[in-house]
Amino acid sequence: MDSQIEEIKNKLNVLDVVGSYMKLTKTGVNYRGACPFHSEKSPSFFVSPTRQMWHCFGCGAGSSIFDFVMKIEGIEFIDALRMLAAKAGVQLKRENIQLRTERQRLHEICELATAFYQKQLEGSAVGKEAEAYLLKRGITTESLKKWRVGYSPDLWNSLSDFVVGKGYAREEVIRAGLAIEKEGKTGDSYDRFRGRIMFPVFDLNGQVVGFGGRVFKQVGETAKYINTPQTLLYDKSGVIYGLNNAKLAVRKKNQCVVTEGYTDVIMCHQAGFENTVAASGTALTSQHLNILKRYCENLVLAFDMDVAGDSATKRGINLAQEQGFNIKIIESYGSGNEKSDPADIILKDPKIWEAAVSKAKSIMDYYVDSAFSHFEVTTPEGKKEISKIVLPAIKRLANKIEQSHWVQTLSEKLGIPEIAIEEELAKIKDEKSVAPQQTVPPPVVNAISDSQRKKLIEERILYLELEGSTEDDKAELALCMLELEKIESKNRQQKMMKDIAGEKDEQKKQDLIKEFEKEAKKFHSIN
Repeated sequence: MDSQIEEIKNKLNVLDVVGSYMKLTKTGVNYRGACPFHSEKSPSFFVSPTRQMWHCFGCGAGSSIFDFVMKIEGIEFIDALRMLAAKAGVQLKRENIQLRTERQRLHEICELATAFYQKQLEGSAVGKEAEAYLLKRGITTESLKKWRVGYSPDLWNSLSDFVVGKGYAREEVIRAGLAIEKEGKTGDSYDRFRGRIMFPVFDLNGQVVGFGGRVFKQVGETAKYINTPQTLLYDKSGVIYGLNNAKLAVRKKNQCVVTEGYTDVIMCHQAGFENTVAASGTALTSQHLNILKRYCENLVLAFDMDVAGDSATKRGINLAQEQGFNIKIIESYGSGNEKSDPADIILKDPKIWEAAVSKAKSIMDYYVDSAFSHFEVTTPEGKKEISKIVLPAIKRLANKIEQSHWVQTLSEKLGIPEIAIEEELAKIKDEKSVAPQQTVPPPVVNAISDSQRKKLIEERILYLELEGSTEDDKAELALCMLELEKIESKNRQQKMMKDIAGEKDEQKKQDLIKEFEKEAKKFHSIN
């Protein structure tokens, strides 16, 4: 491992690594900039290319490229090692070469698709119409290029034919989530995204891993948005749109604004609100929160939620509370009671959005106000329903003084003695929210063969063994191992059935049948 660390250091220049995160100015043989780790008026952060070191004379921080990436990304050494190894083109010894090659090819296909869609937006007649629509929405040409927005032609195989022409197989285009295999026709497919404005989804390193496609010209009951399905690269429960461009601003402000849509993020960044991301069309998951925890402790949520119902959004917020985030909710913005998308508000006046973010309610204020707006406080039934919403939220508060404050507030608003509130609070089980687990590990999709599923599961197991640290990771690893055993058991049964059918010796056939029955019993026990 030490030799690989030295290899990475030798291949990467400290100036390039640090300079990719911050602006540096040449000063003699060194370079200088404002330290990203503390506030300062006079730059005291220096990078020495000759010594391959960095140091801040203001806060005292400084060391190697690994320490810089760990500190600015908020990650552990092993994560910094992987990031810098990828940047240096160094293959870590524990990586599975075959799986790495497949992952790399899918990355290449996604990159080709992004360039193809961009070209269609800029050059085709319908693409120009889509571009005009986006410009009318307020997105600038510079932002379209920065976020690599494109257009997918309304043709069945335009992208697939283009990628295949570059030397890739149609099956690989399917595995990248960009094409759909025709039912009952192996290898025959059609493009998943057709006639849509395309938003590439990036990982933390800025590599394209998936896409969101917005319908441009509505036809019939076509869904407004469709997204890349689960693939080897793309897992919507762990991808945060825009974080690759937002992470430095999020860290600097110690706050992340989470919106619902791609255009919301783009418009927010364009207007200077660069600490903005979107949760890729899904509620906040434990994976999302684990990633965001590296960069900040404060979340401002700008999407719809129903505290009166058992919504996925509510479960995500509960998870965030349990992870120690300070949460605020942007309840309404726009004129009067109207609630518009952040993108529309910013187009009208960025100051309205700025005020909405600054006036966001604390999560407890939001729960209380929302509960009282849903139910009649003058009736016993209404009081009961309000308490069912607010008391669990109070229970999740870690600070007893804060709990006591909200018990007192609820007592006053309901007209109920505090002791009664406290007795009901004590009845609520102190349980942690459990993120809904999938019965199939995230990278696995149903429309692929068992051999492909096995390969994807093995890749996921390798990833979890190397990087998994949370209880959710351990639970997912157990599910992956179980799913792998199911596939292997199924394969063994299929082989046994062939052996039984071809066996002429009656005694051997009976022995094989017994073995088959044992394997079948084992298979049913794990299903």
